Amino acid sequence: MATEYGQGYGWDGGPGFRGEGAEERRHRLPAALRAPVEARSWREFGYLMLSLPVSIIMFTFAVTMVSLGAGLLITFLGIPVLAAGLAGCRGLGALERARARGLLGLDVAAPEPLRMTKQGAMAWVGAMLKSGASWRHLLYAVLHFPWAVFAFSVAITFWVYGWAMLTYPLWFWLFPVYGGQDGLQLYGDQGHSVYLDNPFEITVTALVGLLLTMATPWIVRALTQVDRLLVHGLLGPSRLATRVVELESDRGVVIDTAAADLRRIERDLHDGAQARLVALAMDLGLAKEKLTEDPEAAARMVGEAHGEVKTALQELRDLARGIHPAVLTDRGLDAALSSVASRCTVPVQVEVDLPARPAPAIEGIAYFTVSELLQNISKHSGATRASVDVWRIESRLMIQVVDNGVGGADVAAGSGLAGLAERLDAVDGILVVDSPAAGPTRITAELPWRG
Repeated sequence: MATEYGQGYGWDGGPGFRGEGAEERRHRLPAALRAPVEARSWREFGYLMLSLPVSIIMFTFAVTMVSLGAGLLITFLGIPVLAAGLAGCRGLGALERARARGLLGLDVAAPEPLRMTKQGAMAWVGAMLKSGASWRHLLYAVLHFPWAVFAFSVAITFWVYGWAMLTYPLWFWLFPVYGGQDGLQLYGDQGHSVYLDNPFEITVTALVGLLLTMATPWIVRALTQVDRLLVHGLLGPSRLATRVVELESDRGVVIDTAAADLRRIERDLHDGAQARLVALAMDLGLAKEKLTEDPEAAARMVGEAHGEVKTALQELRDLARGIHPAVLTDRGLDAALSSVASRCTVPVQVEVDLPARPAPAIEGIAYFTVSELLQNISKHSGATRASVDVWRIESRLMIQVVDNGVGGADVAAGSGLAGLAERLDAVDGILVVDSPAAGPTRITAELPWRG
């Protein structure tokens, strides 16, 4: 594992993580003051304005096609009409995902494709009617219409009234000049009328408009959160399909990892112990030939061969420990991690608090996770001390490795941490790295217990 520790791991190319100095320089105004003029607020407002006409089209199409298909079900024509309606809803759903991606920054994957065991029009109709994603698109077209009407009404009301009242000092003169009244009428009946026409009232109106203008982006943002939930929940892939894709990806990672481990073991055997044993066999053969002619030389060669045997045995022990250490099988994580910590170049404090032993596979992954992280600390961190804590929370095995080194570790940098994160993800694990520039580095791994 070759994770680099040090500078240059921030998203903006500088030390540390993005969001500290760069964000302060970029945004000197508080979020409440800059929200009304931010591009994000206007994009979200535009999304809600477009939602009304789009939802009218989708609702009209969905209701028309479903009603027509249901009415024609007494004949055979109702089935293909209903399938065509579902297909149209899927197409409109694709446009909605694109609209959400462009205006809300919400990237939702396309739903799972139709599963057709045969070719032909009837097979397509059957697959369309059986597809849960198609019916979710229809449900979105129906449910989104009333919500779009409500969100449009709220957004346009707050947005227009807020900006109109905020800018009232700039345009109130239109009333006496062109409207024949003193200002904006606040109240009026047959007896008297109240106009916003003096400086105090105009100022109060502008301040109320300022409050509305500042609050409107957050109201709009709350409204678009509902749209995000609808798009993500009804127009994306189902949880089952997503889980299947994740499991297929995890299976590929497991296969690749196992193949890489086998290649490593084969390489270590070929270049290490096997080469030594071949040389040892040759040395013993030469010693056998010299045994009668030169006993002293033969004895010296046998002594050298004995040293080679010890070296080969040590390499085989190290290789076996790298595959699965015997101390882990016999005594569990506490003893195994203490053994790994003793080989680290910096002092490591190990604390394991487990009520029982997890499944052997999880135990092995936990061992090798800590082993690789401690190797990183030895090679790259520049730390003077480290600690390893292992405990259980409900059905999860928690591991935390901390060092006081230079920091700057980042999974996204394409280092060995990314490979370790993939290994953990293959068993539904999580790797969280907190490593600001100048340290300390805190890496937390979470694994399923599976005892």
